[in-house]
Amino acid sequence: MRTTLLLALLLTAIICAAVGMAACENANMNSNANMTANANRNANANTTVMASPTPASGRGQYTEQQAREERARAKQNKETIGDTLDDAWIHTKVVAKLIGDTKTPERKINVDVVNNAVTLRGTVDTAEARIEAERIAKDTEGVTKVVNQLKVMPAKLTNSNTKATKSKT
Repeated sequence: MRTTLLLALLLTAIICAAVGMAACENANMNSNANMTANANRNANANTTVMASPTPASGRGQYTEQQAREERARAKQNKETIGDTLDDAWIHTKVVAKLIGDTKTPERKINVDVVNNAVTLRGTVDTAEARIEAERIAKDTEGVTKVVNQLKVMPAKLTNSNTKATKSKT
């Protein structure tokens, strides 16, 4: 009986070891297959990059169709965009940055871009907003010049604010 028990334990240990080795071998094969697939993918990616490099302006896959759409939006807002793809891309980036910055009222700022030069027109509530809008435009890749024509006009008090102020005195 003791021999049978020892034999059963030995057989179980051998089976476990065999299964473990098979699992390790399978993991190694998967690892090698993944490494080969990644190497092939990287080789293809490098070939693609060399065949169609990203433009120096950083506009990536920005297309002429997107530029036409941006020019149409700009025209509706009485803004001007030059004929180059770079001008449309710069306009897109500056407007997006102004919208994303809480210090600048993008809806009151017109952005014109011609020959990589940005002109900011309109009104802002504070000198800080005027300075921030100019900084955003200057920090945008591809911009060669910024003309800041923004005027500072503090927001007018509403009648309810005026009445509240008078009633306190």
